[in-house]
Amino acid sequence: MGALCIGCRCECSKRGRLGSCGRALARVPGEQQLHDHVHPGEHDHRHPHGHSHGLSSPARTDLGNARRLLIVFCLVAVYTVAEAVGGLLTGSLALLADASHMLSDVAALGIALMAIWLARRPASRRRTFGFYRAEVLGALINGVVLIVIAVFIVIEAFERFSEPHEILAGGMLLVATGGLVVNLVGLALLHGGHNHSLNVRGAWLHMMADTLGSLGAMISAGLIWRFGWTWADPAASVVIAALVLASAVALLRDTVRVLMEEAPKRLDPQLVGAAIEGVDGVCSVHDLHLWTIGSGREVLTAHVVHETTGERDRHLLAELRGVLSERFDLEHVTLQLERAACQTCSCDEESCVFEQEEGR
Repeated sequence: MGALCIGCRCECSKRGRLGSCGRALARVPGEQQLHDHVHPGEHDHRHPHGHSHGLSSPARTDLGNARRLLIVFCLVAVYTVAEAVGGLLTGSLALLADASHMLSDVAALGIALMAIWLARRPASRRRTFGFYRAEVLGALINGVVLIVIAVFIVIEAFERFSEPHEILAGGMLLVATGGLVVNLVGLALLHGGHNHSLNVRGAWLHMMADTLGSLGAMISAGLIWRFGWTWADPAASVVIAALVLASAVALLRDTVRVLMEEAPKRLDPQLVGAAIEGVDGVCSVHDLHLWTIGSGREVLTAHVVHETTGERDRHLLAELRGVLSERFDLEHVTLQLERAACQTCSCDEESCVFEQEEGR
């Protein structure tokens, strides 16, 4: 048996393609389906199979993130040019360095926007999950760029320690203050999305690092203007570089966890498995996998051994999906039900075998 052809309810003659009536098969998301597969032992297993999706909320979040990123992108791009001009007019290498950092922000925001655009593209025959991982790759690139910037700042700071130069502190203070205002506006705009998206978090960290850079430039300008302490500029740069490096390492660590398909940090696979086994009629669960496709898109697959029969299978799938949704906020769930041959769940698991039907 396979799926049923919607319209005439005939059995499908070619699984996943056409019914015996020649009509295309239609499947309803979340509806119980019979999932046929043949193992090397030449047995044809037929298990009820439940599948549900919940990607509408992340899609709306992505749209909001894209709008905020676009606004910040325009603000930062305009002020990057202004700060570079200010650095040339005042002779401040600190402002030029901060302008180069803001230029990296422009690139990071552009990467983040491109990643969101790619993630919204529909799935294809080869890319069945679509381009959701593009967002994660964008975060990875941003993290690497942050580390490069931090190293560059440290190298530049040590050069300034050995070769101090004259700076027009008044103009430097004015331009740095403007940069601080722009960065604070950018941080406020991105604040709503950086806790949910690795990609937006990478852009937010860029803005935070640049905010600290502007603040450090302001403090340095004040000290140079009041006391003539030219060493204050490279000293502040080293502190800022350390903060940037720490943020970049944290971002890369979370990104690598996603790429290595670790279980989401907020979810304990053992607790999820225990919740499934706690549903009435479930004997055990195995082959449970949890991973993240992209920010806000967590996936669960599992094989559930049960003792229910007939119409109860459909209700069991709905109950399992309800538990996973309410307790763990999991919406993209694929469950395969395997009926135990024994009559009750109190039997010895080692002697309990799965019901199998010989292939014909």
